[in-house]
Amino acid sequence: MEIDIYDNINNEIKDSIIDYINYLRVERRLSKNTYNSYEKDLKDYLIFLNKKDITTLKKIEKKHIIDHLEYLNKNKLTTTSIARKLTAIKNFHKYIYAKELTKDDVSLTIERPKLRKALPNVLTIEDVDKLLDIKLNTPFDYRNKAMLELLYGTGLRITELLDLKITDIDFENCILRCFGKGSKERTVPIGEYIIDALNEYLPKRNILLKGKKEDYLFLNNLGGRLSRFSFFKILKKMLKERNINKNVSPHSLRHSFATHMLEYGADLRSIQELLGHSDISTTRIYTHITNKKVTDDYIEYHPRSKK
Repeated sequence: MEIDIYDNINNEIKDSIIDYINYLRVERRLSKNTYNSYEKDLKDYLIFLNKKDITTLKKIEKKHIIDHLEYLNKNKLTTTSIARKLTAIKNFHKYIYAKELTKDDVSLTIERPKLRKALPNVLTIEDVDKLLDIKLNTPFDYRNKAMLELLYGTGLRITELLDLKITDIDFENCILRCFGKGSKERTVPIGEYIIDALNEYLPKRNILLKGKKEDYLFLNNLGGRLSRFSFFKILKKMLKERNINKNVSPHSLRHSFATHMLEYGADLRSIQELLGHSDISTTRIYTHITNKKVTDDYIEYHPRSKK
């Protein structure tokens, strides 16, 4: 197994990878998901180099990185996966060069593969209304209502939602505090629908606690933090019950939030702040969605759009 191969490798490259991951975790304070992803990609890189008898940092050449990428391509990895792995490799080489462990950054001139940007799946406002029309009977119904209102009403990432603690909600000022990518803190306004849903959920949360002490806002049936996998199952079940036959993920609600904000006249900079994007070019994808809607509406409704 691959993990056995990795464990049996002991050389300078492996030691530097371990140092780099610790740097991401402790100094950069990246999320666990992010540094675990980097670690996995660099493990694969290390194993490949080891098979080529490359055991020291100074022996790594540009061609070895290119050979690794070609190997990944032959193994039918997607362009997105290869681009992600190359990012991890380039950032690792940038790190060891900055630490003066190598004379050059051999990855510097290697270009990332061009990615075809697919437009994210977005729910219509009618779909959202159907999804949020929840009959409130059990504590889980109240929890699900509050979670979905929060996701759609704030544009939070699913991890940001599930990491929320009760103390992160400021009911008096109608804002919440969350920590995004890179542990960057931001505050997000919350509207009346969210506040009402949370106020209805919190008494039911005490039932889900089962006498335990837990700070996380959204709990599972054992009184602990709800997982991403469990949320995904809940969402899929609700979509099926409401006959919303679309390929929808938790992230689709974030996309829907941004798209609907833009369609109703919100400024792109404001949406960037709300979503926690460090670069506005990431936010601009939503202008493509709304532009496509304008085109579709023109073709559908203008009397002289087609013969």
